[in-house]
Amino acid sequence: MRTVERGAEAVVSAGNYLGRDSAVKTRLPKAYRDPYLDRSLRASRVKKEARLLREARSAGVRTPFIYDIDLEESSIVMEMIHGSKVRDALRRDNPDSQSICEKIGASLAKLHSRRISHGDLTTSNMIMDDGELCLIDFSLGNMPASDEDLGVDVHLLRRAFMSAHSEVSDLFEALMQSYKDNNPDWERVVAKADEIQRRGRYT
Repeated sequence: MRTVERGAEAVVSAGNYLGRDSAVKTRLPKAYRDPYLDRSLRASRVKKEARLLREARSAGVRTPFIYDIDLEESSIVMEMIHGSKVRDALRRDNPDSQSICEKIGASLAKLHSRRISHGDLTTSNMIMDDGELCLIDFSLGNMPASDEDLGVDVHLLRRAFMSAHSEVSDLFEALMQSYKDNNPDWERVVAKADEIQRRGRYT
């Protein structure tokens, strides 16, 4: 299989599952941990991520379909999402940028309305596929998520628009308006995100 992405915790490879393009995410063993504990932790985290992917989809958020789970190998075989990373699509010269931001806000609101946090909500973990937004990599997510977890999601997005997407930073307002329109509990989450931002500023 061809490696698509490699991180500190996992490697993603391109594969084929019953004739369908697939992505295989395998959690890497850690030599510094006791082998039994390491297998147990990796299996637990695979199960948790698979659950979050399913719960997010049931909340109306596009995520990759899960084809298979192998707890012995600590891997998830899932649908390969073909498309453009939102990281690359959010540009001033892209007329779809505002629409993408509105879709991000609506998807995040659906997650948070079910008390699901993503945990690593950067535009590298979002793919536009035929006009539809797909969220990937829920390895740091939680359910039921605390207000702190939900606030971190909003904080990470805000920070991304201030740094990586400063060219279109004004569109963050459109994102947040879509979030507020779709999450009746938005005030509490935004207040927590503001608190997290202040903490970072003074620590």
